[in-house]
Amino acid sequence: MKKPPTYDELRTMEGQELGVSDWMLIDQARIDRFAECTGDRQWLHTDPVRARRQSPFRTTIAHGYLTLSIVGCLIQEMGIIPENTHAAFNYGLEKVRFIAPVKAGSRVRLRVSLIRMEDRGPGQYLMTVANTVEIEGEEKPALRAESLAMFYERRTRKVAAE
Repeated sequence: MKKPPTYDELRTMEGQELGVSDWMLIDQARIDRFAECTGDRQWLHTDPVRARRQSPFRTTIAHGYLTLSIVGCLIQEMGIIPENTHAAFNYGLEKVRFIAPVKAGSRVRLRVSLIRMEDRGPGQYLMTVANTVEIEGEEKPALRAESLAMFYERRTRKVAAE
């Protein structure tokens, strides 16, 4: 894994690609676990037999929100969270588009580019990134979305002179 960028380095990287994740398998077991935890058990996601007969995709597909939800973990795995970060929080989403379905058994990866890095107060930064979830072997991506994250820089404590 590469060394995470610093906050100063990120300020100079607007418009640049920050990285590409490893491939992640989106299998039926993952889809079923997502369905169970969200209560969204629509047959298009959870019934492979019916999907084979009735779906235009001839297989089950991942929930769009499952695809969106993996963005955060893939970003963390990529090592692009700035070094010296004390805490990071989701701040919001912009322009989310579900472009192509992720069929059960597909592998996806995340491509991230920095849109902007804003100072929001002492040791606070708002990072906006463009996310593209690519599907292995497919021309169209599964998802494009801008996400915002608020970062809090770890501050060193100054010890008073004795």
